[in-house]
Formats: sequence, C-alpha cells, structure tokens
Amino acid sequence: MANNGRRSVKAKKGPTVGTGGHGRKALEGKGPTPKAEDRVYHKAHKSKQLAERSAAKRGTGARSAGAAKSGPKGRATEEVVTGRNSVVEALRAGIPAKALHVAIRIEMDDRVKESLKLAAERGIPLMETGKPELDRMTDDAVHQGLVLQIPPYEYPDAYELAEETVEKWKKGHIANAPLFVALDGITDPRNLGAIIRSVSAFSGHGVIVPERRSVGVTASAWKTSAGAAVRVPVARASNLNNALKQFKNMGIFVLGLDGDGDVSLPDLTLATEPVCIVVGSEGKGLSRLVRENCDQIVSIPIDSAMESLNASMAVGISLYEVSRQRAAG
Repeated sequence: MANNGRRSVKAKKGPTVGTGGHGRKALEGKGPTPKAEDRVYHKAHKSKQLAERSAAKRGTGARSAGAAKSGPKGRATEEVVTGRNSVVEALRAGIPAKALHVAIRIEMDDRVKESLKLAAERGIPLMETGKPELDRMTDDAVHQGLVLQIPPYEYPDAYELAEETVEKWKKGHIANAPLFVALDGITDPRNLGAIIRSVSAFSGHGVIVPERRSVGVTASAWKTSAGAAVRVPVARASNLNNALKQFKNMGIFVLGLDGDGDVSLPDLTLATEPVCIVVGSEGKGLSRLVRENCDQIVSIPIDSAMESLNASMAVGISLYEVSRQRAAG
C-alpha cells in the first residue's frame, strides 16, 4: 500500500536502566592532582626516594671506603672500597670481596682494566650499576665509577680461639706455644692491619679485639695487612678484662706493653711460654683494669728523646724478641 508520501518516524529511545549516574560521575573528576613526588612515574618521586635512603643511611652511621660500624652482636656491617686507586689496590692485596660494581659507560683507564681483570680472575661478580645507585651505596663519596663490596668479617670468639689453640699445642698439632696479641683501646684500622701482618710474620695464632670502643676488621685493615688477615684470625671479646682472666686460667701469660714496665723486653723470661701480649693506644696506653690483669708489664728500651712507639711498631718489636728467644731455646 502507498504511504501517501509520508516517512515513517522511529520512536525515541528511552533511558536504559543503570546509566543515570554516568554523566554526573564524569563531571566530578578524579580529585586533586597528586604532588609530583608522590607520582611513582615522576622524576621527583625517584629523587625523594634516593634522598630518604641516603638520610636513613647517614642516620644509622654507615660509612664508606674502609670504615666499619658495629652491628647486631658486635658484627661489622657490610662496607665498600671506593675510587679507582683504592679498589685496584684492595684487589691486588687479596681483600675478600662480594662484588665489584662498575658504572654504566665508565671511561676506561689502566686502573679500571686491571680491576676488571683481577676481579674476573678471582671470580668476583661484576655488576654494571647506574651512578645514582653507586652514589647511594657510597653515601655520596667520590667513587669514580668503581665500588668494591666487602662482606662483613666473621669474628671467632676469643675464649674459643684460645682454648682451641692451647689444645692443639698440648696435643702436638702445632709446634710453637700459643702466641696472641690483644688490643686495648686501639681504634685505627691501619694499626690493626699492621699488627695482623706482624703476628703472621712471627707465627702468632691470633689477634684479640674488644667488642666495644675498638677497631674492627675494615677494608683499611685488610689492605694494611697485605692479605695476612686471611691467615691470622681476629677474635672478639665481649669484655677484654674477662677474656684476659680466662687466658690466665688456661695457662697463658698476659704481658702488657708499657714504657714504665717492671721488665725490659731483652730480660723477658716468659717468651717460650704461652703468651698474650697486650698493647694500648698510643696516647693513653694500657687502661687501669687491663694493667692490673697483666702478669708482667714489659717495656721496650728506646731513646729517652722519644715519648712512645707506635702501637703496631711496639708489637712488631716484641713479637720479634719472643720469636728470637723461642728459636734460641
């Protein structure tokens, strides 16, 4: 049938159930724009995180390049050696290392090449690391694109080390009588490194350090020891005076080094016995209680114009004399 020239008109579509609020929600928006530092994809957010980590690190006393800090139960926290000269020297000295971090696109020179070669030869993992992360690891110290991670030193217990050494000596497993060096108030890691080296050179059996207010085995100590710290154990005593008393009960004679000693080093008669030599700091010397716990106070004859010997030098001279007397006896 004809439609008489009129067009059909579609009925207007009505509202669909559940759509009434869409328009209003779109108009409401998503709230205020977050600050740049709170947006995870923004550069300001990364800068804020780095700043917070750096501040937290400084707050806990972490240090870099040869400094150590006491952690739980007296253990040293992990530390780093920074800078091209320091890193290559540390690797040459055989310092134990956890990883060598190398900056991305580092400018190569002989020190970098040698560091990479030594690390590869020793099987030390090589990590390509961005500058921001190297800055964070070193607490913004000058690293020149090279950072060597040093694992924490595992300290044996002083009493257990002494007891084990005495037992080995009594059973004939070691030829020389037990010989230890204990440090009283020494805080310079280079002194510790030099003492470790002397103990190794003169067949000593260990170094004893107090748990508090004393130097620990840091990167600097490792470096100064020239690798001798691998051979000579450094044990920790929670209380040095108590440890010395325990040593005496085991039959180890405790000899304190001091300028006002009762015995001159050449006249020492206990050199062939089990011995623990105690050395104090260069300025203060032996503390009162440590002095009281010594069986003898031994002095090294020196020119009266000199006030005192460096701690590591005094230990080296004393160990030489003990070694000489033991060889002669």
